[in-house]
Amino acid sequence: MDNSRVTRRRFIRDSAVAAAGVAVGLGAAAGQTAKAADTSKILNYNPNMEYRRQGSMDHMVSAVCLGGHSRSNQQDRTEIVSRCIDAGINYIDACTHGEVCRDSKALKGRRDKMYLSLSHCGNETRNPKFRTAKKLLEALDQTLKDSNQEYTDLWRVTCYEPGGRHTFNTACELIEALETAKKQGKARSIGFSTHDRRWIQFMIEYFPQLDCICFPFTTMSKAAPTDSVFPALKKCDVGAFGIKPFAAGSLFRGDQTENDRRARLAIRYILSTNTVIPIPGMNSIHHVDNVVKAMKERKELDLKEKAELDTANKQALAQLPANYQWLKNWQYV
Repeated sequence: MDNSRVTRRRFIRDSAVAAAGVAVGLGAAAGQTAKAADTSKILNYNPNMEYRRQGSMDHMVSAVCLGGHSRSNQQDRTEIVSRCIDAGINYIDACTHGEVCRDSKALKGRRDKMYLSLSHCGNETRNPKFRTAKKLLEALDQTLKDSNQEYTDLWRVTCYEPGGRHTFNTACELIEALETAKKQGKARSIGFSTHDRRWIQFMIEYFPQLDCICFPFTTMSKAAPTDSVFPALKKCDVGAFGIKPFAAGSLFRGDQTENDRRARLAIRYILSTNTVIPIPGMNSIHHVDNVVKAMKERKELDLKEKAELDTANKQALAQLPANYQWLKNWQYV
């Protein structure tokens, strides 16, 4: 990538930062709830659900959303989506080609009830063949075509996991693709997901075009006492979704009643931090009902519940699968 492109991006960055500063100064604070918003403008509003502002995405999102990872078949998934709609959940996150196509089918005839975020992780920047704006846009076009969608509410490109970082040139190509998709109306909001905490602050401060990001946030996670990403997210008015809220299932032990309770404790804990919106994978209507039940309970955990969750966290750490050991690096965010 030539130096002229970098210079142009710096100019765009400086202009956008100034504009963002004005917006934040006018009270565009992260975590705004429906109590301070016009509920008639909230998609699929349900008075029993809480809604939160997600950075510069410019719309209110249900405080718990539906994650894409699920073992359910198409019929079961369609029923899960129906139950989410009934509960006032208004956001789906799908991050593989199969998930996007499956969830698009589940939303057929009611696309206006939910926001649909998508990524085709296999054909994005994790794959060396898709690290140019041209290839990324081609992948988006193919995904939209295969899922019969004209647009996505959030295109959040899936980036590197731990073990390495993208080059600055790749970051610029990524931002060019995202900006182009937004200008073309194919993505109403833009962002990325990453499992590399070190990279987040650089990206959101250097590229203020970003509306929202996704990163892991479990019951073991908390804001780091120093060098946390959350001050930068607030300063740059960038929304945040928390993936892996149940630590890739390691929070659970097998007993349904106990698992349900731990799931509710997890949702309540994450919401009480007022940092991210959790997007758990839900494999059944029962899972949706349990999450909705958590929304009706108080957010703050009492001393007994904190001790219970602490025990569950220690057990989760001890039984993390080999391919999820990296979650240990997300105890401080």
